[in-house]
Amino acid sequence: MTAQQDPVAPEGVDLERPNVARVYDWFLGGSANWAVDREFGAQVLKQFPEIKTFARVGRDFLGRGVGYLARQGITQFLDIGSGVPTVGNVHQIASAINPDSRVVYVDIEPVAVAHSQLLLEREGLLGRHAVLQGDVRDPADIWKRALETAVLDPRQPIGLVMVGLLYFLGPDEPVHEMVNHYLDLLPSGSYFLSSHLTEDGVTRKTGDNRENVQELYKKTSAPFHLRSRAEFAAFFDGLELVEPGIDWMAAWHLDEAASRASARFADDPTFTGGLGGLGRKP
Repeated sequence: MTAQQDPVAPEGVDLERPNVARVYDWFLGGSANWAVDREFGAQVLKQFPEIKTFARVGRDFLGRGVGYLARQGITQFLDIGSGVPTVGNVHQIASAINPDSRVVYVDIEPVAVAHSQLLLEREGLLGRHAVLQGDVRDPADIWKRALETAVLDPRQPIGLVMVGLLYFLGPDEPVHEMVNHYLDLLPSGSYFLSSHLTEDGVTRKTGDNRENVQELYKKTSAPFHLRSRAEFAAFFDGLELVEPGIDWMAAWHLDEAASRASARFADDPTFTGGLGGLGRKP
């Protein structure tokens, strides 16, 4: 798709600089992106040729996590930072296991919200599922509006999903306090599924220019920040970690759904630099 073929942007969409949700969509082979996003993605690809596979590893981790929760009987999900719809959305994975599953999607990016609404309308599922535009930094507002949709029952366990999100919140923000606020709101028996980027224990290879990628992302709508394994693990304080605990995304429960992207790093999952975890609220 050339710049001349780009669709008219929804109201509120910033096309002056690349947006991380739309760039991620491009990495995954989607079409909900504009020339500014594709040009940026191409720059990242030059610095880190594995980036498209890494994006798929993250998406696969989301799928395995949601599938695990659905098999545990979780039928309602709050997916914050849900991004642009692509193959393997939360409602599709969950509903394939539990047809009565319900999802509230939340994202700050107008394109992600508009495309999510369009997808659910096309599938005749808007109402059973819902989409909100909101900022993860405001737990009280998101929780209030999520319940107002009547999609979620606050008396029953909920799967809270924050995959590919927390590393876009900086070290100067009270991120752990924010996550704790969400966890406090969840009923007993709920789960928290999340992921993060790290440098801890990461294998480096020739041509691996991750530092350049991080610099490039400073030009986007949301620069990313690395955290240590211990800092990521702290998000799960007070929860019962599901085995194997904090693990590399490419290896987490890989035997349950061995995707091509994740299996590619089976011999060295550290190379992806992505950690994942799932915890249950007692």
